[in-house]
Amino acid sequence: MVQQLGKGQNTPVTATKVRAVFVWRPGPGTPGLDASALLLGTSGRVSGDADFVFYNQPTHPSGAVRHVGKEQGTWSRDALEIDLGSIPASVDRVVLAASAHSGTFAGIGDLHLLVSDPGAEVDLVRFDIADATVETAMLAGELYRRGGAWKFRAIGQGYSTGLEGLATDFGISVTAPPPPPQAPAPAPQPSPAPAPRLNVRKPESAPPQRPAPVTASGSPVRLSKVTLTKAAPLVSLSKEGITGSRMRVNLNWVQAAPGRGMLKRLMGPTDLDLCCLWELNDGSKGIVQALGNMFGSADTPPYVFLDGDDRTGANTAGENLFINLDHKSNFKRLLIFAFIYKGVTFDDAQAVVTLTPATGPELEIRLDETGGAARSCAVALVENRGGELTIQREVRYIKGNQQKVDEAYGWGLRWRAGTKD
Repeated sequence: MVQQLGKGQNTPVTATKVRAVFVWRPGPGTPGLDASALLLGTSGRVSGDADFVFYNQPTHPSGAVRHVGKEQGTWSRDALEIDLGSIPASVDRVVLAASAHSGTFAGIGDLHLLVSDPGAEVDLVRFDIADATVETAMLAGELYRRGGAWKFRAIGQGYSTGLEGLATDFGISVTAPPPPPQAPAPAPQPSPAPAPRLNVRKPESAPPQRPAPVTASGSPVRLSKVTLTKAAPLVSLSKEGITGSRMRVNLNWVQAAPGRGMLKRLMGPTDLDLCCLWELNDGSKGIVQALGNMFGSADTPPYVFLDGDDRTGANTAGENLFINLDHKSNFKRLLIFAFIYKGVTFDDAQAVVTLTPATGPELEIRLDETGGAARSCAVALVENRGGELTIQREVRYIKGNQQKVDEAYGWGLRWRAGTKD
């Protein structure tokens, strides 16, 4: 039975591997939430910026702590996996934190932290975070060593300075956000003739700016996410520091209530399929999708792989594609799109596509425009532009199936009917 803890209470943790999950109830206007972990020494500070595990730095160099990522459904979740047996001996405790973006913790309903034993598939500890107000970051709890064993303590300490304030308190070097644009100076007015002699006042020198602290690797941690929008639809992978290894593309959606309409009740829960049209520089092309069991391959052409198919809509992890960026020179273009295999509309699904690289910031694309009766939505176009990969937000709704998406982008594949059986 799960043990309920209040602030300041602690309990032994006997499991070698644990999963720390922040759980909350989603809804319109609910701020986003991100889980993170800090590995601290006996001094109460990190030994380096690599000891901060979060969405832009998802795995500790030891492999002992990993940010798993979000799951979305009736409940939203963001999880961390911790292998206590592999924690470096220099680490005295692992702080479990969360940060809100686009709002405060007061706008997040039914928020709680679960610590579970994934091997036994049981929850060990629950800590309800119920009294938050203006906080934008939260030190929720910690796993700490005592007498050669591990314990968990519920903390619930809030920060109004966000993830940056929390991280810097423990010794993390953080890149400063770019300064806001300055309004242009007004054009000088001509002096009447005869022009008098002007005494030009030399502007006061600005106070010296404190440079951002630099890590041993030469660059501080970047906390910002990249959300691709209509106003800013394009990013370059190299300019964002996204290099090799596999990039996960996750499609997640909310299972809305069936509603009053007869059609909604007959169709049942919405099931979205994540698909990818691919074209390589050698001229070969095709599609990766669950339909027809065309799951692709990560290490051989097309270097794009679909990890499975959620047919029921019950898998809260959504669906995932992996793009092997070690072979980025082979790509000509990739079109990531979603298809409604079962269900009614994209508007009901409130779908989000998240691209998580091994290095560099997480990219997010929200399918937040009205889709109407469209059955497909082109989400993102990945293109090789002179050896440099770019990702462009599309969010283009298309009335029809995969063949209609092909026609809209001129892929030129030959189509026939297929099933998932």
